[in-house]
Amino acid sequence: MIPQGARLTDTVENESTETSVTYKLDWTNKRIVGKTDSLDAVKQAVFKILQTERYDFFIYSADYGAELQDLVGEAPTFVRSEMERRIREAIMQDERVSGVTDFQFDVADDLASIRFTVVSVFGSFGEEVVERV
Repeated sequence: MIPQGARLTDTVENESTETSVTYKLDWTNKRIVGKTDSLDAVKQAVFKILQTERYDFFIYSADYGAELQDLVGEAPTFVRSEMERRIREAIMQDERVSGVTDFQFDVADDLASIRFTVVSVFGSFGEEVVERV
């Protein structure tokens, strides 16, 4: 017997974008202090991504975090190209981010300072990473 009255369709109904509301972190007092949304939520997410070394914490997927610690001791020219690639790759995992641009590098002694612009669906903002190289 063949069932009657049902049929399959290939259309998706009412696909919606997920909200970016998340908890707000107070880094000074190490507490959660309410909620944040939009550009502030993206800023916080980017900061957390860059503070988390990829593959070090089982709680995060293999796509979360940045691989920056293994560049210690490498040549400055190699560090510049790799940090740009790795930072861009890490941040672009967030679907709210559409680009990472305007990289500026300063390498002095054993410290590398990298400034760049994060372009998101909510607007753009500057970010900086300082790493020992």
